[in-house]
Amino acid sequence: MLVKVYGSAVFGVEATTITMEVHMDKGIGYHLVGLPDNAIKESSYRIAAALKNNGLSLPGKKITINMAPADLRKEGSAYDLPLAMGILIGSDQIKAPEIEQYIIMGELSLDGSLQPIRGALPIAIKAKEEGYKGFFLPIQNVKEAAIVTGLDVYGVTNLQEIIDFFAGKGTLQPTVIDTRAEFYKTLDFPEFDFSDVRGQESIKRCMEIAAAGGHNIILIGPPGAGKTMLAKRVPSILPPMTLREALETTKIHSVAGKLKEVGLMNQRPFRSPHHTISNVALVGGGSYPQPGEISMAHNGVLFLDELPEFKRDVLEVMRQPLEDREVTISRAKFTVTYPSSFMLVASMNPSPSGFFNDPSMPNTSSPHEMQRYMSKISGPLLDRIDIHIEVTPVPFEKLADDRKAESSVEIRKRVTAAREIQTKRFEGIENIHYNAQMSSKLIREFCALDEQSKELLKNAMERLNLSARAYDRILKVARTIADLDHSENIISFHIAEAIQYRSLDREGWLG
Repeated sequence: MLVKVYGSAVFGVEATTITMEVHMDKGIGYHLVGLPDNAIKESSYRIAAALKNNGLSLPGKKITINMAPADLRKEGSAYDLPLAMGILIGSDQIKAPEIEQYIIMGELSLDGSLQPIRGALPIAIKAKEEGYKGFFLPIQNVKEAAIVTGLDVYGVTNLQEIIDFFAGKGTLQPTVIDTRAEFYKTLDFPEFDFSDVRGQESIKRCMEIAAAGGHNIILIGPPGAGKTMLAKRVPSILPPMTLREALETTKIHSVAGKLKEVGLMNQRPFRSPHHTISNVALVGGGSYPQPGEISMAHNGVLFLDELPEFKRDVLEVMRQPLEDREVTISRAKFTVTYPSSFMLVASMNPSPSGFFNDPSMPNTSSPHEMQRYMSKISGPLLDRIDIHIEVTPVPFEKLADDRKAESSVEIRKRVTAAREIQTKRFEGIENIHYNAQMSSKLIREFCALDEQSKELLKNAMERLNLSARAYDRILKVARTIADLDHSENIISFHIAEAIQYRSLDREGWLG
C-alpha cells in the first residue's frame, strides 16, 4: 500500500512542499531515501518509541519512504510527525483519507509529544498558495503560522491529538488570530526613551536625521560619553513597521527559530552582536545556511559597539550587504538569498586608550598605535556610513539638570512625517522606500542643487578630499534634512549641515 503525506522544507525564507511516499512490503527493514540528513535518518528510533508509548507499533514489514523531490536535500527533525502518520496509515493502524489535504510538520519526543520547529510562517504561506486545506504543527509555533488567513492552522501537543482528529473524535480546533489587531498593538512607551538622555542635543539631532532617512551612523567618543545609551534608543524613534515589513521580519525570525511563541512581530528588531562574532554568524551561512545577524536586523537596527574591536575580515564581509540590502549565500548545489535592509549604528573610541583629545585625561596612545587602531576600519566601509559624529562627555550641569528632555514619541512624530514624504516620493519605484536606499540615478533626480549649494559642496569635496561615494552620501543626508524641514528643495544650509556629519573624512579629524 502506498501512502502520501505532505510536509515542507525551508530554503532561505521560502518554503518548498515535500511529498513523503510511504510504501509497505513483505520483509523487514526501514529504508529512507531522498537525500535525508542524519536527524531525519534517526527518526525511526523516535517514531518507534513514540508509537509504542501511545499504544501503537512500528510494523514488522519492509518500510520504504521516499522524500520527493529526491534531489533536494532535507534537514532537521521536523519530519518525524508526517513520517509517523504515513507509517500508521500504510500499516492500517489508522484511517485518514483526508490527510493529503494537509501539510504536517513536527518533531516527536519519545512519549509522542511535539517539539517546536523552524520556519512555520514560510511553510504556512506556501501551504495557502498551493491550496492546502490546513496545517498541523506543534502548539509552540501555532501563533506565527496562524498569521496566514485562509488556512486552518492546528496547534498539536502530541501524536494522539492528530490521530483523534482524523478519526473524527478529537476536539482539535484551528487557531484564529486577528492579524491586524495583533499588528496594531504598538508600544507608545518604549523601554529605552530619549527623555532619559541628558544633554547631547546635537547627537539627538543626528539620530533623528539618521532615523528619518534610514542612514547608517557612527558615533565616536571617549568611554562614558553615552554612545551605547544613545544607540539603544534608536528603535524608539523609528517609524512603526508597515504590515509588509512586519511579515518580512517575522519570516526571517521564524526561519531562525527565534520567535518564542510570538505571532506577528510589530516592533523593529535591535541586534547587538558581541565583537568576537564570526563572519558566518554576522552575515549568515553554515553548511545548511541560516540567517545571520544582519538579516535578523532586517527592517531594524544593527548596533556594532566598539567597531575597531571586531575582526577586520568580519567587517569587510558586511560591505556588499550594506550596499545591496540583501546577502546571497552560495553552496555547491544551491544558493539562498536573505534580505538585510538594516540601519547600521556603530560606535568607537577615538583611540585605543579612549581618551584621545580629552583635555582632562592624558593621551597614552602613540601615533603608531592610533594609526593601527584606525586602520582596522577600512575606507570603503566608512564610505558606506552616511553620518559620522563626535560624542563628547556630558558636563555636570547638564547631568544634574532636572528638566525633562524631549521624549522618543515626540521625535518619532517628526521622523514618521519625513518618512511619509519619502514614501510618497518613491511611490511606484520598486524596493525604494526611504532616502538611504536611493541609487545614483535617483540622487540625480531628487537631489538637485542650486548654484550656492553646488559651490559649497565643491569646496568641501576639494578640501576634505572626499570620494564619489561620500558625495552621494552627503546629498542623501541633505535630502533627509530638507524632508525634516518639509522643504521641497535642498538649500545651502541643508548641505552645510550634511557636510558636518563626515568627521572621519577630515584630515586630523580630532586634532
